[in-house]
Amino acid sequence: MLQLSPHDPAFVQDPYPAYDAARARGPVLWWEEYGMYAAFDHATVHALLRDRRLGRAVPGRGAPQPHLADFDAVERHSLLELEPPAHTRLRRLVLHAFTSRRIAALEADIREICASLLGALPAGPVDLIPAYCQQVPVRVIARLLGVPEAMAPDLLRWSAAMVAMYQAGRTRPVEEAANAAAAEFATFLRGYIAERRDDPRDDLITELIAAEDGGETLSHAEMIGTCVLLLNAGHEATVHSLGNAVKCLIEEGQTGALGPDNIAATVEELLRYDPPLHMFTRHVYDDVTLGDVTLRTGDEVALMLGAAGRDPAVFSDPHRFDPSRNAPAHLAFGGGLHFCVGAPLARLEMQIALPMLFQSCPNLALAEQPRYADSYHFHKLDRLIVAP
Repeated sequence: MLQLSPHDPAFVQDPYPAYDAARARGPVLWWEEYGMYAAFDHATVHALLRDRRLGRAVPGRGAPQPHLADFDAVERHSLLELEPPAHTRLRRLVLHAFTSRRIAALEADIREICASLLGALPAGPVDLIPAYCQQVPVRVIARLLGVPEAMAPDLLRWSAAMVAMYQAGRTRPVEEAANAAAAEFATFLRGYIAERRDDPRDDLITELIAAEDGGETLSHAEMIGTCVLLLNAGHEATVHSLGNAVKCLIEEGQTGALGPDNIAATVEELLRYDPPLHMFTRHVYDDVTLGDVTLRTGDEVALMLGAAGRDPAVFSDPHRFDPSRNAPAHLAFGGGLHFCVGAPLARLEMQIALPMLFQSCPNLALAEQPRYADSYHFHKLDRLIVAP
């Protein structure tokens, strides 16, 4: 049994020693505070991500509580919460629109956005999270969807409210705020999708409307669920990936690892070393035996992505940041059917935003000690005060 509050200050600031201790007792432990088993080693997490006896869809999911009706209406049509055959059909249609060509075509937009933000940084100390790390992905998402960049504050507000549902210890006010945000964003998207049906543009919403495979198309609710997922998952994860990465690069003195020949490998190591999402849960559909523990049908299990990336059985000297590391792939984007559909875009944003930041501010330094937010299972910085 593991007894560890996700709100414990020492754990919030550095969860990796706790992961090491839990992994040594594995492969799975009952996490008392969450009321579920949790897997901490790379091999088990990797296997369970791909095991079809587990999935994201809630077994026997009933009607939502009235105060969460709008949030539930969006979530029910999210790729993240579906299993085959519904997931297979929806992911295939989404990938018809969210193509590698469309992602690659965003490179010029990302560079333009980064240059604009960097040009506006003050000469003195600044909190890089709202000034840069938040703004890059939300503006990219706005351009991807084809909505005005002036809507960035609304997109940020909606995303923050909805994503708070997945943090430990959510309260009734958090749930009501998430429901209101889901209702507002869905209402906006309904109108915007209707506009794009009459006036197609070169944007993802137009592509989602046109997506077809074997005569199948996306329903209105599926388009809304997909756009909400791209905002919440794509934006939230990239914000924290950028913030964690800047902190790491400054502290480790590794800004030289951002050159064009090694930026891709450096980004992968950053995602392994300090990923933005540390826990991803699955529901058990058929019994699974792991060592002397059996996960029973109906159980929920936590897959500890943050712990898997520091497993010494897979990564030598795992607590050392090493941009030249030659190792198996990390699990920061998940795996199996639910491997993050936005991973190529997140990688591209990091591969552009980080070098441009340090090229623009070659003497970038921490102006105060960064601290992580009490927001588990997200691992993110409260703020990141730097001196350009």
